[in-house]
Amino acid sequence: MEEPAYAKLNLALHVRAREPDGYHRIETLFAFCADGDLLSVEPSGRLALDVTGPFAGDLGAAEDNLVLRAARMLGGGRGAALRLDKRLPVASGIGGGSADAAAALRLLTRFWKLDVAEAELLRIAAALGADVPACLRSKTAAGEGRGDRLREIDAPNLSGRPALLVNPRVPLSTAAVFRAWDAVDRGPLGGWEDGRNDLEPPARALVPEIGAVLDALRGARFARMSGSGATCFGLYDDAAARDADDARIAAAFPQWWRLATRLR
Repeated sequence: MEEPAYAKLNLALHVRAREPDGYHRIETLFAFCADGDLLSVEPSGRLALDVTGPFAGDLGAAEDNLVLRAARMLGGGRGAALRLDKRLPVASGIGGGSADAAAALRLLTRFWKLDVAEAELLRIAAALGADVPACLRSKTAAGEGRGDRLREIDAPNLSGRPALLVNPRVPLSTAAVFRAWDAVDRGPLGGWEDGRNDLEPPARALVPEIGAVLDALRGARFARMSGSGATCFGLYDDAAARDADDARIAAAFPQWWRLATRLR
């Protein structure tokens, strides 16, 4: 039995305030790609996780992985042999561990045949991280608060749209980017195309390559950095335009990571 961990995009991300507890109040629009990491499970008397894939070596100890934390919170001591095919770069602003944890909750609910209400799954998800509730649903949604107060939105003009994700292969700490935010509230989120990512300026100061990535997505109808970076994405009118950018970037910047996909 297996479950995708869909890559997350922030089509817009407005940071409204830094709260006394150190967290930030944000307004964002989540969208999800058709591709991402892949989590699979087999029967076992104990709970264990094996990590494979091109980015397995960038993760810390498996015991600290959000997949196992999610499984322990959900399973109450049940066993499972989990395998995570880590296809998405780590610390890259596209969900990563949050998407993996959400996939674990979905997969193990089925595998263990649990009768768990969505409200309980969302409660567990919120305890694992601010992005995990959105990743649990993996549907286009507006997020407020820490990003965990969700409102699903109907976006037929987004579903199926070709997308290209590009990362310069430079890890970027979410905490460092938020610390570097200038604390200026630039206003609420309206339409996503008219929005912005308030974390892009501090992220570009830390990783200047982000600017080069955005410039390279020149065939996209719309390009923006996702989350706290360093992954950027382009949305395209058709797959041919996306694939042309993909081929050109592969030739010019072979060291960069790329994912040609579409929105769910």
